[in-house]
Amino acid sequence: MKANVKENIIQVAQEMFSRYGFRKTTMDEIAYAARKGKSSLYYYFSSKEDVFQAVVEKEADHLFGEIMLSTKYAENAKEKIGIYIYKRLNGFKNWGNLFEAIKDEYLANMQFIEKIRKKYDEKEIAMMAAYIKEGISNGEFKPMDANLTAKIIVVAMKGLEIPLLMEKNSDRDFKKEIDEMLDILYYGMST
Repeated sequence: MKANVKENIIQVAQEMFSRYGFRKTTMDEIAYAARKGKSSLYYYFSSKEDVFQAVVEKEADHLFGEIMLSTKYAENAKEKIGIYIYKRLNGFKNWGNLFEAIKDEYLANMQFIEKIRKKYDEKEIAMMAAYIKEGISNGEFKPMDANLTAKIIVVAMKGLEIPLLMEKNSDRDFKKEIDEMLDILYYGMST
C-alpha cells in the first residue's frame, strides 16, 4: 500500500514537473494533485528536491530499460552501439524531467543532480564498454582500451545533447548526424 502511494506521488509529480517545471511546482500543488495532504508527501519525501530526484531516477531507469530491451536482440556490437545511441538521444529528448534536470542551470548546481548524473555516467560507460569488449572479442573492433573508448563515446554523446537542449521542440532529425558520428567511430574502431 505504501509503495503504491509513493509511486502515485511520483507519477503525479512527474506530470506536474513536466508541465510547470521544477521551480514553479510546489509541494502544495503536488499534494493537491495527488489527493494527499502535504504532510503525507513529507512522510515519503523530505523535500521537493527529493520528489524531483525520485522522478528523474524513474525516468532515467525507464530510459535505460528501453535501451537494454532494444539492444537485447542486436546481432553484433556495432548494431548494439548504434541502437544504444539512437535510443538514448531520442529518449533523452522525450523524457521531460530528465531533460530539464540536465538543462536547467539552477538544477545543475544541485548536489542531487550531480549524484544522478554520476550514477548514470558510470552505468553508461559500463554498458558501452561491454559492447566494445564484445566487438573486440568477435573481431568487429581492433584491440583497444574498452573502458577509455566507452568514456570517450559517452562524452561525445553529451556533445550531441547540446543541440537537443537548445532545440527541444524542434523537428530536427538527428539521425544523419548520429549516422555520421557512428561511421567515424566504427572506422576508427574497426579491424
